[in-house]
Amino acid sequence: MKIFCIGRNKTGTTSLEIALKSLGFRMGNQAQGEMLLDDWARRDFRRIVTLCKTADAFQDVPFSMPWTFQALDLAFPGSRFILTVRDTPDDWYQSLIRFHTKIVGKCRIPTADDLRDFNYRYKGFLWRSAQINYGVNEHTLYNKELYTGHYMWHNQMVMNYFVFRPQDLLVLNLKDSESMLKLCNFLQVPYTGQSMPHENKSG
Repeated sequence: MKIFCIGRNKTGTTSLEIALKSLGFRMGNQAQGEMLLDDWARRDFRRIVTLCKTADAFQDVPFSMPWTFQALDLAFPGSRFILTVRDTPDDWYQSLIRFHTKIVGKCRIPTADDLRDFNYRYKGFLWRSAQINYGVNEHTLYNKELYTGHYMWHNQMVMNYFVFRPQDLLVLNLKDSESMLKLCNFLQVPYTGQSMPHENKSG
């Protein structure tokens, strides 16, 4: 059984990674996954599937992106999928904006040129990711309606896909006081009263 964290970035995926590690699951190499961004853009999942043979659980790009979960569901039958969500689409959008502002370090919302110049994985990765994820250009970068619409579309697509298989999908808001209990029950591992970690906050 594989565990795929398929919530969009900035929905608590780093905290979920720490929680899964604490439960004894081996996490996949995030850097290797992110370097397969262009494979995902071509809908070529072969190297992504190969990566998934190296560990128990995976999160963030390309696992947080549409279409990946369908391909992995076919490649690894019986796997479990976790859709992390925020309270509202606006909460998610504001968290994304704060995080990008923080890491790019310009004390303002980044521009397209900022993202092209920023060196994460490789120079321009953040700009390439924005283009591939949201179809943005210089004028639509961080457009709230575009981004939140994509967030809602992705979540709805996941829930529609698993509508008749509730045992395979956990929709999880990490702010829920029982989120760790729900995670343990979903993965059928013992719950000992531990709390969900909260890491990588961008506030």
